[in-house]
Amino acid sequence: METAALVAPITGLELFQDRFLLTGEGPVLSVYSLLPRPNVGASLTVLQHYRIHGIRVRSRDTVPTQDSTVSEKNSASTSSFYDLAIFGGKAVRLVRLHLECQDVETLRLETLGPLLELRDWALDVRWLSSDKQSLLCVAVAHNGALLLDSTTGSALVQCSCLEGCLLYSALLLVHDSWADTVLVGGTVFNQIIIWKPGRGDEVINAGHKAPIECRLLGHSGVIFSVSYLQENGYLASASDDRSIRVWGVGALGGPGGKCGDPNPTCLRVLYGHQARVFSVRLSGRYAFSGGEDGACLVWDLIEGGKVIQTLKGHRAGGVRSLAVGGGTGDGERWVATGGADGGVRLWKVGDVEEKESLEEKLTDLKFPGPALPKVVCLVGGEEEKTYWSRFLVCTDRGTVCQYSSGSWETIWEGPAEFSSYCVMETVTVLERNAATLVTLCAVGNISGSIQVFPTSSPLSGVRLTGRPGKIHSVIWKKETDNLYLLTSGAEGFICRWCVEVEMTENCSLVLSVEPLPPFLLPLCSKRWLTAAVRLRRDSNKVLWVCGDRRGSLLLFQEGENVELNQTDHEKLGKGSQRKEEEERDSALRPLSCLFGVHGKHGVTSVCEYQGLLYSTGKDGCVRIFRTRREDGEFRLELLRVQRACRGMEWLERVFILESEIKKGEEPENAIGEEPREARFVIAGFHGVHFVVWDPVRQERLMAVACGGGHRSWSLWPSHTGVWPGRGALVFIKQGAVLTSQPPGEMLGCAGDAGRTGGWSLRDGIHGRGIWCVCRLGRIEETGIDSQAARTGSSKSYWEVVVTGGEDTSLAVLAINPVSGIIKVLSVLTDHISGVRTATAITRPQGETLSALVLSAGGRAQIQCNRLLVAWDRQRLAPSCQVIQVASHRLDAQWEKKRNRHKTVKMDPESRYMSIEVLQEETGCVLVALSCSDGALRLFSVNESENQIELLWETFYHQRCVLSVATCSLQDDKGNRSRLLLSAATDGNIAVWRLTESLSVPAQDPSGAAAPPIPCLVIPAHQSGVNSLAVWVEKLGQQEDGCLVTVASGGDDGQLTVSTVRAHHLEDGEPVGSRGFSHTGDDRAAQDNPSNQFQLRLHSQFSIPLAHAASLTALKLLSPGLLVSTSSDQRVCLWRVSSTGISHNGALCSHVADATGLAVWEEEEEEEVDEMMGSDAVLEETVDPVCKTGEEEETTDDLGNPEDRDTSTASCEDRKKTAKVGWILVCGHGFQLLRLRNAGMDAETWQKKK
Repeated sequence: METAALVAPITGLELFQDRFLLTGEGPVLSVYSLLPRPNVGASLTVLQHYRIHGIRVRSRDTVPTQDSTVSEKNSASTSSFYDLAIFGGKAVRLVRLHLECQDVETLRLETLGPLLELRDWALDVRWLSSDKQSLLCVAVAHNGALLLDSTTGSALVQCSCLEGCLLYSALLLVHDSWADTVLVGGTVFNQIIIWKPGRGDEVINAGHKAPIECRLLGHSGVIFSVSYLQENGYLASASDDRSIRVWGVGALGGPGGKCGDPNPTCLRVLYGHQARVFSVRLSGRYAFSGGEDGACLVWDLIEGGKVIQTLKGHRAGGVRSLAVGGGTGDGERWVATGGADGGVRLWKVGDVEEKESLEEKLTDLKFPGPALPKVVCLVGGEEEKTYWSRFLVCTDRGTVCQYSSGSWETIWEGPAEFSSYCVMETVTVLERNAATLVTLCAVGNISGSIQVFPTSSPLSGVRLTGRPGKIHSVIWKKETDNLYLLTSGAEGFICRWCVEVEMTENCSLVLSVEPLPPFLLPLCSKRWLTAAVRLRRDSNKVLWVCGDRRGSLLLFQEGENVELNQTDHEKLGKGSQRKEEEERDSALRPLSCLFGVHGKHGVTSVCEYQGLLYSTGKDGCVRIFRTRREDGEFRLELLRVQRACRGMEWLERVFILESEIKKGEEPENAIGEEPREARFVIAGFHGVHFVVWDPVRQERLMAVACGGGHRSWSLWPSHTGVWPGRGALVFIKQGAVLTSQPPGEMLGCAGDAGRTGGWSLRDGIHGRGIWCVCRLGRIEETGIDSQAARTGSSKSYWEVVVTGGEDTSLAVLAINPVSGIIKVLSVLTDHISGVRTATAITRPQGETLSALVLSAGGRAQIQCNRLLVAWDRQRLAPSCQVIQVASHRLDAQWEKKRNRHKTVKMDPESRYMSIEVLQEETGCVLVALSCSDGALRLFSVNESENQIELLWETFYHQRCVLSVATCSLQDDKGNRSRLLLSAATDGNIAVWRLTESLSVPAQDPSGAAAPPIPCLVIPAHQSGVNSLAVWVEKLGQQEDGCLVTVASGGDDGQLTVSTVRAHHLEDGEPVGSRGFSHTGDDRAAQDNPSNQFQLRLHSQFSIPLAHAASLTALKLLSPGLLVSTSSDQRVCLWRVSSTGISHNGALCSHVADATGLAVWEEEEEEEVDEMMGSDAVLEETVDPVCKTGEEEETTDDLGNPEDRDTSTASCEDRKKTAKVGWILVCGHGFQLLRLRNAGMDAETWQKKK
């Protein structure tokens, strides 16, 4: 077995020379080159079954190599190497990093010698600098130290402290010799102790134990990390009590092994983290700390120990590792963080002036009085992508002022009707003849008038008259050929004009305005326009999608005047005066309406990108929808809803990520049949902050303390609709015009990414534990630019899986099993509690993978989504489109009951534990769910009606039902039956027979649902049954019926395999005539009296200690081959036959707390070696990307590689199509394993054995 992909917490980080970053993920060591831009260089598996916790670098001299036959200038190449000591758990290993510079810098990792295994956990490792031989100092967990010969792995000196306590952290300070070594340890008793391992040889005591030289007291929790800065004698400690303490200890280590001041003092106690602090580093005047809250805080130790910057780029689970660079001449230093989500982030942190948070960098533009600013807008076009320096402000007295070059000037003064109330909007367009940029400003007043003028020539403006009454909003819409102005007036009228800008011969601007038929909003409260977007269909029909203040989305068509249907009238209200009807005959009415889709607080924006529409509102949701033509009419169809972070309810707009748009690509306005959803970010208000939020990475990209909503604001670069990775905000607060960046400052310089959001070297997946996983299928790379086409190799494909976890999110992932690359396609945040279980029904549709995904979890919530996954030929990456189908919650259904006061409300702590698809019909799917309240429930999912309905429920188990499974039976006579198996915390497995009458809600005379009665109860475990695996085997012609094999794993660590014989009795055959025990299925017999169904327990085998802990997941890979996993981190294979259960191998996984498991088989071409046999073995072999030297030697033992690879033809002859098994283990991370020869049947295995 080999590892194809791995995601685990990043537990080791090291920066050196400000050029390279080393990361440890599980046993895998990776190196990143930081210059000119951070990118991964090489990876290698080094610690086998241990997790990397530390990396120590020892540099070597550069060795130049030169070819004498070529000129020195062209042929000189340089190669250098660095020796690394990698440690974690009870292991240490030496690795060499080769740096080869010839045209292109190349990185290569190589293991030096075998794995050095210790008897105790290694907490720190250091190289002795002056020794000629490779000696390592190792600090171990039981307050001891070792001096190791790294070549032989033998311990030359072993010393322990007189105080034999357990250490949680340790820091070794070494100099030239072992006698100069000083150990600083953080104990489980909340203390920091300092002692010298070298003194153990001088002190006369049994066992050569050294005394404690100094003890630091003050923490109220265990010490997780310590750091020492020799420049000023500071020692910093991070603790479980959420604090960082800085101690003045003086000189530690160095010549003679100094132990610091005899009476050290605590200089600072720093509180700022919201959870435990895992790591701390000192650099210059600053301290850097990483905690369980996912934040890395930067502290200024001189300025009172305050937090001057917060670096946050990881999800829940926290920062597990931290590395800080030494700093450069310009005062900047690299900071790297590794998270529990498997992500790696990199920042550039400069001096204190640059480290101030965005809230402290607000710039007041000093708006002159006495008028107060009311509306602010940006001035600039798409060509001004780097600088922002001009703004327009409309005051409460109807004047428009412009800020440019650091000063304000009044460019337009409105008449008296503009003084009491006005709204303003600007747009920048390109004048066709002169090819110059012109900024137009539109100002509306309370009497229905609109003044439109260019900012460069306000006297050239025109006055437009709309419907009498207040102008609620003014909207500019710029298209390729035309410019449109929309104003929302009284009584729901939307006046429209087409505006053109021309320049005369004397270089003066002239505006020509053409009125267009108005739109009429349906009757409702708050009847005015808030957003609009223009679409052009393939049939040259022009559509408008508008959002109103009532929260509705409306679809209009140019030249069409269609009345809403009766359903829309009932929602919007009907009836009006006959006089008003006559006035509105010329107005265009909506074709379709999604009434109140964004709640009562209104729609804030609508935009379109490549066929899909994105709308935002003050309900905290982004809704993605499209237009469809049904029966000759256009309709709005909602695809899915994307929620922002918790507490972020006021959303303003959506920005497409710049990485989604390729250079030279023009956005498509036409809406295709299967549009692709783009990656986007959400801008809105979160409390008093204006926030830009990434819903996939679940992190803030920008935050400005503006005071919250209900203010005028404008964001650069809002005119493009694209988020380039940085932005600037101008807003009005308490009569002042403020900006988040000084006007005229260049945005988007090379270092901005590192200073603000940092570089994401690797994206995180789930911050907390992954509870469930479901495989959807595989997609193949297509097109001439695919990886297979470029390399000329065989077909390249991606495995698509869905994972759900404790962080309440559902992630859609694409995994490349060859390269190990993992891409996050989409993150669904519809669940309000943890996702416990998920299943899918997959149907290939050409090159598109279509899957109906059902997920369930806490709060008894079910979510149903349709996923469309395909290969994107433009981006050369997998893409996913999510369509939300339906959702269901038990407490929501309880609220709809008529006599709910007579029933007990559902416990809010109820959660679904397992889900299984029972039956799939056209447009309807039946699913069974087990629930923690002791119920077994059957639901029907109707995709066409977007509905999930509860059919029946039973409380037979009277305790938490942990798992469900199903199977279908059919004998030679055509008799069919479907069995449902459920298991609870009492260790029993109940077998139910499902009939057709159970697919509809059956009611008994009392009005309650009539659930079935179990046919058979199988006692299998002493405690809860966590997982079930079921398969069916037909008996021979001499015996009728089928054998149903039920494999179960429980909390008792036991694996049980029960075989049940099922039989349909013939007419007149007495019950029990063939030895069957009929527990009772009277209702099933009444439904079909001619075909009575009998079940009996045929045989049962068990392995009491299949795992050292509770067996959490069990899956059937192939008939007779089971895969199990447990929290003991082992993945086991089991062979099941008629005579018993046989253990077929085990592998130690790198995933902690494994709870989810997915297995599948695929036919692939692989090279078969007869000497290797055909057994399905479970052994740790070479990673496809990370191959160690020791593993290369093991491979060479199987034969001479030169003999095996004598010719290409012979290699091709050995390639055969074989079944390959894939195992995906999930917990705190996940690991994809490849199993060779998984398709071997039981008979072949017995012969091989």
